[in-house]
Amino acid sequence: MSFVCNIKIGGIIVPIITPVDENEEIDEAKLRKQVNFVIDGGVRGILAYGSNGEFYMFDYEDMEKGLKIIVDETAGRVPVFCGIGNIRTSKCIQIAKMAESQGADGISVIQPMFLRPTQEELFQHFKAIADSVPNLSMLLYNNPGKIGYNMNTDLIYRLATEVPNIIGMKDSSGDITQLCEYIRVTKDTEFSVLGGKDTLIYPTLAMGGCGSVCTTANVFPEFVCGIFDKFMNDDLQGSLEDQYRLNPVRLSMDRASFPVATKDMANLKGMDVGQPIKPSLQSCDECLDYMREEMEKADLL
Repeated sequence: MSFVCNIKIGGIIVPIITPVDENEEIDEAKLRKQVNFVIDGGVRGILAYGSNGEFYMFDYEDMEKGLKIIVDETAGRVPVFCGIGNIRTSKCIQIAKMAESQGADGISVIQPMFLRPTQEELFQHFKAIADSVPNLSMLLYNNPGKIGYNMNTDLIYRLATEVPNIIGMKDSSGDITQLCEYIRVTKDTEFSVLGGKDTLIYPTLAMGGCGSVCTTANVFPEFVCGIFDKFMNDDLQGSLEDQYRLNPVRLSMDRASFPVATKDMANLKGMDVGQPIKPSLQSCDECLDYMREEMEKADLL
């Protein structure tokens, strides 16, 4: 098997959920428990305040508090990245510097939402953030489904080759051709391309990607990490079979509103991670029943 990626970071990275109490304050005990659960399950990294970490619900002080807890509980066992989703470049820089002060290993920055920036504007935005924390690694996060536009391959190549501490990206487009192009144009650099769709872990690896950022690793970390581990150990058939086993479970989450399904699925499994932050609400009974049914079929409940 040929694995073309020159890995700086890889494997399964979890966009860790952020448990909150009945007052919607970060629940420290549950967050620490979740950190240990996913690390014990084999994840190779933790992304705090990703999309499923509900970054858009927290102010600066909340993010600082939660990140401090995650970094402390992780205790260097795996890299910790802090997700950044602000529109204004200076606000992103502020959070990047906070992440550095709290001991994060890196940051992950999604393209600005609501705006329609040019590729040059995006280059300058990402470069300014990376340059503000030269000692931190930075991942790009492409999510056109939520943001409304893509980062093109020329932009990715330019950032990968011109900004030293931009070490990789997460692509949540679900577009296999586009993902393959990101991998192709960066394959001769030390740049890691990670998939952002749990249903595409195997295809991402087969094309030379370095791993995946998977929300289901919050709930089934050992199983999800096994897809990567089997692939890397040349058990391609076992990896593919586990991918097929995971996919209906992941797709069952799409009946719920974003991003409540991850917490719902964790609670169905008896993990007690709390509720989503309003206006998001727990899924309806029909959605919960469907998720439970698919988890049972896959023998993951």
